[in-house]
Amino acid sequence: MSNSNEIFEEIIEGDTKLIVPKKSLTEKVPPIKPAFFNPKARTNRDFSIIAYAAFLKKFDGPKIFLEALSGVGARGLRVANELKIDTVNINDLNPTALKIAKESATLNNLKNIEFSEKEACVFLNGYSRKGNRGSLVDIDPFGSPAAFFDCGIRATMHGGILSSAATDLQVLNGLFQGACKRKYGGIPVRVEYGNEMAIRLILGSLRSVAARLGVKIIPMFVESEMHYYRTYVRILNRIDQEENLGYIIHCKSCGHRKKSLEQQQECELCKSKISIAGPLWIGKIFDKEFVKNMIDEIPNLKINKSCEKTLHKCLDESEMDATYFTLDEIAKKVKSSPPKLEKIISNLKENGFTSSTTSFNPTGFRTNATIDEIIKIF
Repeated sequence: MSNSNEIFEEIIEGDTKLIVPKKSLTEKVPPIKPAFFNPKARTNRDFSIIAYAAFLKKFDGPKIFLEALSGVGARGLRVANELKIDTVNINDLNPTALKIAKESATLNNLKNIEFSEKEACVFLNGYSRKGNRGSLVDIDPFGSPAAFFDCGIRATMHGGILSSAATDLQVLNGLFQGACKRKYGGIPVRVEYGNEMAIRLILGSLRSVAARLGVKIIPMFVESEMHYYRTYVRILNRIDQEENLGYIIHCKSCGHRKKSLEQQQECELCKSKISIAGPLWIGKIFDKEFVKNMIDEIPNLKINKSCEKTLHKCLDESEMDATYFTLDEIAKKVKSSPPKLEKIISNLKENGFTSSTTSFNPTGFRTNATIDEIIKIF
């Protein structure tokens, strides 16, 4: 790097050389100055590469990637270098970050990449006209992505994918309900499956913005990690006629939960007063074929081995209904030590219920059995 070898370092992520600030590799919280790079988000970027590879293989239109908040450009540079893409457009307001991204592009001999120094929505609005939109649009802000949903959807072409990340986990997990309602239009409840509820709140907000613009979203893949939530939705230029906004009804007394189009006042199992989360997305959060296509792309890519294991769990749960249970949650109710996950899943299936693992929690499982039916089998 021309600035100083003391400040920057060259690393390899996936199959791409990246110039990054040295302090981002050594400090617990990566500094924003001189430019932002989060090494812990590598798996996040790996999943993006897999999802984008699966999408591009089946997509016939112009292959254009728009990254509105790029930092040092790690994701966009990897897309340009590792995938078959026509054009990559990297944008950030930090001129130092862009300078680093340009040097990384030179290091990888990339010619299919353009750079922009604009506010994120100004950048995306520049691609909002028909014939000028991106087929892959990526939004990865500090905190909430909600302010960028409108311009992000407008910048995504028909059939394209809009991917957004959220790091305001405390808001989405129910610590600040008022803030969540303002940003996402729905209220969370603090529950064991709070990460899934958070993702459904994000998808619900996306669906509401899309409906106002006369377009439809279809969730293709979602990812939940300790520090972020990420959604990948296909954008279709047609009105959404499906009933996929509703509520999750949760009884804190007996643990019963279900999705519902309408609010309810009491638990149907124990008649206690219930907690209501939403409005939020109550439809499917994984597209089974898309997840299969992601798994098929793995041998062609240099990514973390853990991604494949996670994707097989996503495939396993792709047809299952909303919300999951955890072994500890049930064990606490029956006052016993939890059995092995495989055992409870096989027991549920032997008793005529559907059941699967979940990518959201290593000790979580999905089932169409109610909590009292699970307890009998447990």
